[in-house]
Amino acid sequence: MTSPTLARFLAEERRRSRAAGEVGAILLQLATALKEIAARLAGGALAGALGDAGGENCQGERQQRMDVVANDLLLGACEWGGHLAALASEELDAPVLVRSPHPRGELLLVFDPLDGSSNLDVNGTVGTIFSILRQPADGGAVLGDFLQPGAAQVCAGYAIYGPSTMLVLTTGRGVHGFTLDPAVGEFVLSHPDLRVPEETREFSVNASNDRFWEPPVRRYVEECLAGREGPRGVDFNMRWAGSMVADVHRLLMRGGVFLSPRDAREAGRSGKLRLLYEASPMGMLVEQAGGLASTGRGPLLEVVPGSLHQRVPVILGSRREVERLARYHADHDDGLDRPYTSPLFNVRSLLREL
Repeated sequence: MTSPTLARFLAEERRRSRAAGEVGAILLQLATALKEIAARLAGGALAGALGDAGGENCQGERQQRMDVVANDLLLGACEWGGHLAALASEELDAPVLVRSPHPRGELLLVFDPLDGSSNLDVNGTVGTIFSILRQPADGGAVLGDFLQPGAAQVCAGYAIYGPSTMLVLTTGRGVHGFTLDPAVGEFVLSHPDLRVPEETREFSVNASNDRFWEPPVRRYVEECLAGREGPRGVDFNMRWAGSMVADVHRLLMRGGVFLSPRDAREAGRSGKLRLLYEASPMGMLVEQAGGLASTGRGPLLEVVPGSLHQRVPVILGSRREVERLARYHADHDDGLDRPYTSPLFNVRSLLREL
């Protein structure tokens, strides 16, 4: 039997509820933009897709040309369909309200147009992350409408632009992966019902920041690096792609845990990743696939945003590993963890505690 296309998959979902039909219509519009982004990226330097855009986004970060292009393509593809009330992008300071002549709906779209765009100039993997929320019944204050916890999402997903382009999504009924077939220009169901193994021997973290981590995170990484001679008794592999999409996609495919922990470098900023644009959508995907998503001190999907671009620490992946990390945070907060002393991280180590 031929695998269903995204359109057929969503048509079957639509038969279950009207709400699924509205979400499906937005997903098809998104898919159009994702195909265009994939085509631009595939052209690389030949398509003018590389290089700095010459400016900064609303958060003071340098923009790549494709950050701007991807943002414009997503806005253009989705604002006219009649199902959205407003859109919010990581690249924009404020939400974009759907206005006449476009009809206005009752859903909200949130997206990171190009996650990991610093990878572009080295031909590395990048992606697009998105989330769909329902506008509150008393909606009207556009900014406040978006400040909902991840548990309120009705859909979340990402596109990954690698050797093949894939769209991975959930509408609250499991996680499914679709591969773009370039011969016909359609996303085709290739990875139904993705599940994250409960256990893993692989973790993703930027180890160069270890001196800024809290003790429970350093404790966990130290134990993993100690391998079979350490307290875990097994060898772990460490992976880091510099793109959340790439790292989360890997753990969805073969297990693992992804860490973007609290960073002590900047007071008043509890994490690096944005709650609405990155953490909540990926948290929903991982939990729908049987994994777990946490801040280290509580469920990630229960965090209520205080602002549009709020950042949070993120730990997600294989359930038992995330539970272990949450336990280490609780031990530390209760003063029960052992002092951070280990021969593995002595004074000559690159990973020693400062």
